[in-house]
Formats: sequence, structure tokens, C-alpha cells
Amino acid sequence: MALRFYNTLTRQLDTFEPLEEGRVRLYTCGPTVYHYAHIGNFRSYMFEDLLRRYLRFKGFRVTQVMNLTDVDDKTIRGARERGVSLNEYTQQYKDTFFEDLKTLNIEPAEHYPAATDHVPEMIALIERLMEKGVAYRSDDGSVYFSIAKFPAYGRLAHLDLSGLRAGARVAQDEYEKDNVADFALWKAWDENDGEVAWDSPWGRGRPGWHIECSAMSMKYLGESFDIHTGGVDNMFPHHEDEIAQSEAATGKPFVKYWLHCAHLIVDGRKMSKSLGNFFTLRDVIGRGFSGREVRYVLMATHYRQWLNFTFDTLRAARAALDRLDEFRARLEKTSAGAAAGPAPAWADEALDRFAAAMDEDLNISGALGALFDMIHAGNKALDGGTVDAPTAGGALATLRALDRVLGLLQETGETADAAARELAALRLKAREAKNWPEADRLRKELLALGWLVKDTPQGPELKKA
Repeated sequence: MALRFYNTLTRQLDTFEPLEEGRVRLYTCGPTVYHYAHIGNFRSYMFEDLLRRYLRFKGFRVTQVMNLTDVDDKTIRGARERGVSLNEYTQQYKDTFFEDLKTLNIEPAEHYPAATDHVPEMIALIERLMEKGVAYRSDDGSVYFSIAKFPAYGRLAHLDLSGLRAGARVAQDEYEKDNVADFALWKAWDENDGEVAWDSPWGRGRPGWHIECSAMSMKYLGESFDIHTGGVDNMFPHHEDEIAQSEAATGKPFVKYWLHCAHLIVDGRKMSKSLGNFFTLRDVIGRGFSGREVRYVLMATHYRQWLNFTFDTLRAARAALDRLDEFRARLEKTSAGAAAGPAPAWADEALDRFAAAMDEDLNISGALGALFDMIHAGNKALDGGTVDAPTAGGALATLRALDRVLGLLQETGETADAAARELAALRLKAREAKNWPEADRLRKELLALGWLVKDTPQGPELKKA
């Protein structure tokens, strides 16, 4: 099957054909670094990681750009309230963002441009728009994009512009859908900006939010590129404005495929601090869950469906990941010391079903169904003694191929030391003697050393907690 995506621009499933054969240029809207990223943000970043990984799985060479918005209304306000420089204020949130990406095993993009490092490119793009006659300077020195000069404005968000009041302007970086007006490309300095300002042909000021992404995406990906992603809330005004200013400047199509991720809700309600259901990744980890469990939950619902995040779903993810780990351990034990042979039919079938599901707009539900059907069939074959060492090695290779997309398997290189193995042996003797209190005490002692113990017909097995 051909790879297909639901393209917001066309409102249909489109067959994916990159502009350059074998290469995908991908822009993903990154964080505004005014606070710690919350789990709703990471829902979008997880979808983008799944997209990136699957494109690479399909053999494409991917160049991904994720911007860091470190100058806008929110970051300037936060720095002023805290009494620190803009850079000092945003740097802590940049650092924790990258730490959180590692916690969730999200692959790094090729480029993470920060807005404050690319102001010259933004000024140059605004100059092009002024030369084209689609931007104008207001009395206070700000520069606005005239949407009346761009007839295609509104086609991404399907806006009705019939009631547009010509010349109405909006200076804020973010605004509501009913506020369709000329948007700021360059904001003249005022006292609320403090020390945040750059020189420009129109006087001291700073770029508007929307121009940042156009300037940085075109610098690293070219004036036309393949895929632009983000949360559905970015569709308007942000992405609509990106299209307008980019295509007005270049005269070329800006992006071929637009993919938007639906919202995350918590326990059936919109995430809100006032409701007490607002969580950063660190909040969730602090409740005893792992990054891998959060990754599974954020990934397991199709990106265009609302994701209802609950702590029960995290516990269900833990059980699912235990099944995956146990199956992988059985394959590793059976295949130990042997060269991998051809994969068995049940593994080949899973691989085919996995790819067919992912080809259809990243149908992760079907893909995970194929994975767990493989686990069920594989365990049945292992129980029946029909899997020899080479066959187990072939199945293990298939499992690892699927995980290049899913990113769920843990490294298993670490083995228990002598002290842990001795405790496990003592616990086995206690169990054989039906001394359950002593066996439980030894289990807790092993856990304190960082090891989980599982009883199997072949004896106790240890794995890192």
C-alpha cells in the first residue's frame, strides 16, 4: 500500500509523494519556552516522533526542524515578572524540554533553531513582503501583513472572509478565530518589552510570533517543503499566517502536507490548573510512572482523535509493556548463542499488518494490534516447543524492527551482579520451604538493590527495576 496522510489543506487522505525522491523535509512546531512543557504539548511531540520514525522506517532520509519560540508576549512577560533577562528566563525551560524529550525517548530533530538567533532572517523576510506590497508600516513603527492583499488567506482553516473589515489590525501574538485581521510581522518597541528589542529598518522592536516559523523553516528546509505539523490549535491563526506570509514572499507553495494533532484531555475534561488536572511530564513521573509508560499512552491513540489521559491508562500501559518485555526476554533466551534465521510466519504476518496500518495515516491502533497478536502467537509457539534458536532470532529481529518505530523496548545489556543472584537463590530456597515472609523480605531487598524478580518454571529471573 502507498503511504497516505490526512492533509488538513485538502481535507482528505492524500498519497504521500515527497518533493525530492527519498528525502522528507519536516517542520514541527516546537515549544514556547515560557514554562515547563505539559503532557498536552508532549502529545503533539509524540505524534511527530512517531511520524519521523515511520518515515525513516520506510527508507526516507528525514530532515526535521523543530523551532524554539523564545521571544513572544509570554516569554517577555515572564522574564519581566521574574526580573531576569529574556535569555536567562527561557534557558531553564529549554534545558528541561530537552531532558523531557530524552525521558520519553523522542528522537532528536536535525535542527532546533531558537527565534532569538534568527532575527536577521525574519527582518529580511519582512523586507521582501514590504517590497511585494503585501505588508505596511503603521504610525507607531510596527509592520503588518495585509490579508486583503493575499486572496488565498483562510484556505487552511476554511475561514469565511466575507465579513472582513478591511484594515483591522491585531497586535497580539495569539488571538481568537473570530478576530480575522491584519497581523503583526514586526512590533515596535514599547515599555512592556523592557530590554527586548532589535534594530530594524522600521525602528527598534521585535518580530511577531508568526514570522518566526516562516523564516526559520525556509532557512533550513527551503522555500517549499514536504510536511508541516502541529496541534490543531495552531491551525489558526498561526499556520494560516505562516502560509500567507511565506507564499506572498516567494510566490511558491509553502507546504505540501499539513498534519494536525487533536487535543489531549484529562479524565474526560479539558486540562486546566483551576481543575487540578494540569500535569507536566515531571508531575507524572513524580507519581511513580516511567517515561516509557507515558510514551505508550501518548502514542497509543490515533493522532487525529482526542486522547483521554488518565492514571488508569498509565497502569494499563505498564501491564502491556510487561507483556512486551517478557516476550522479548523469552526470544532472547531461546535464541542465545545462535545466528538469526528466517522469521516465522507469525512474525512476518505481524510486520506486514503493522506496515499496512501505519501506511494508512499512522493507524497506531492497528499497528499495536499487530504487535500484540504477534506476542500472543509467539508465546503460543514457544509454549508448544516449535521455536528453535534460529527461528527465535528471526522473530527477535522482527520485533526490533517494529520497535524502530515504537521506541518502547528497554536495553537489556545489564545483568545481575553476584549479590543480587545470591539473594535470588536464597529467596528460591525460602519459597521451596514455603517460608513466605522470608521470601517476601528477600524480594524487597532485591528491589532496594534495583532488581525485580519474576518466578518462572525455569527459575527466578531478574531484571532492572
